[in-house]
Amino acid sequence: MRLAALVSGGKDSAYAAHVARARGHEIACAVTALPRSAEDALWHHPNARHAALHAEAMGVPQVAFEPSGGAALAGALREAARSHGAEGVVHGGLASAHQRDAFGAAAAAAGVRALAPLWGRAGARYLVELVDAGFRFVIVAVSAGGLGPEWLGAEVTRERAARIGRLAEAHGFEASFEGGEAETFVVSCPLYARDVEIRRARASWDGCRGSLEIEGAALRARA
Repeated sequence: MRLAALVSGGKDSAYAAHVARARGHEIACAVTALPRSAEDALWHHPNARHAALHAEAMGVPQVAFEPSGGAALAGALREAARSHGAEGVVHGGLASAHQRDAFGAAAAAAGVRALAPLWGRAGARYLVELVDAGFRFVIVAVSAGGLGPEWLGAEVTRERAARIGRLAEAHGFEASFEGGEAETFVVSCPLYARDVEIRRARASWDGCRGSLEIEGAALRARA
């Protein structure tokens, strides 16, 4: 099936598209929400404007839209179907029923199917699964106890995934970051023909939470 992939630049959306392709689906285009505020719980906000690089790295066109409720996503999916032949949409939902229902309703309104191949993944073991699958991703926002400014810009490795798991147990957050405890940015994965290089970034920290704003990024050939 030809799929539109919801692509934010974060780990879950990229991995969902990768898993869908490994199961025989074709990624027809990337659909990206460009929210104005980080307070929008439905959408990945940090550095979403750089998701255009991820679409280019995948070798597919991008359909970008500014979210204003489910109708905006449905409109973007109609465009994906009309212009790129998408028959379905794949998203990186892990456990949020609100997210799954919202995406499912938008897909139904657009006349396409919704796929959530990562549903049920959880914990540090999920982070290890990503690393073992060849995904390289860095943390670009933190908002949970135990995750301080030292994590901003840190690449998640197997060792760091284990540390995140221990911090999650100690502080009571979900190590997969499904609840928004942290946000990520993929710099390399098997889905991409080229890597995304972060060239300039600015970190901010308010004492409880922080973010890494990517000010410059570009694609580069793999060594």
